[in-house]
Amino acid sequence: MIYELAQAEDLQEVYNVVRHTIETIYPKYYPVAIVDFFRELHSIEAIAKDIKKCCVGVLKIEEKVVATGCFAEKHITRVYVLPEYQGKGYGTFIMKNIEEQIGRKYDKVYLDASLPAVQFYEKLGFSTIRHERYTTKNGAVLVYEVMEKLI
Repeated sequence: MIYELAQAEDLQEVYNVVRHTIETIYPKYYPVAIVDFFRELHSIEAIAKDIKKCCVGVLKIEEKVVATGCFAEKHITRVYVLPEYQGKGYGTFIMKNIEEQIGRKYDKVYLDASLPAVQFYEKLGFSTIRHERYTTKNGAVLVYEVMEKLI
C-alpha cells in the first residue's frame, strides 16, 4: 500500500474511483438529481485542477488507485474509496494523512459530509457544526453536514 501525491498520469484512475463510488453508493441515499450534482462537482476537469494544485493524494495497492483524498487549506474536499475496498481502513488512513498535513498549519479541519459518510467522520472525531442546504441547478435540494475536528 502506497499513499502519494497524485500525478497527471493518475487523473483517469482518480476520476474512475470517484465516479464509480458515486454511482455505486450515492443512489442508495440520494435521488438521481443529487447523484448527478455530485458527478458534476467531481468532474474530471475539477479533479485535474486539484491534481495541478498538488492537493490530491492517491492510495495504491499493487499500483492500482483504490482510493483518493483531497484538501484545500483546512477543508477536506474529496475522500473516496472504491466500494470493494471500503471497510478495510483505507479511508481512515487517508483521513489521518490529510489531518496531519493540515495540522502543520491549522488547529481545525473542516469538511462537508455526504449522507453516506457522516457516521464515518463521526467515528474519526468530527462533529457537526451546522446543517447546510444547497439547491442544484435542476431544483433538487441537497442537505449536508458541515463538520469540524480539532487537530
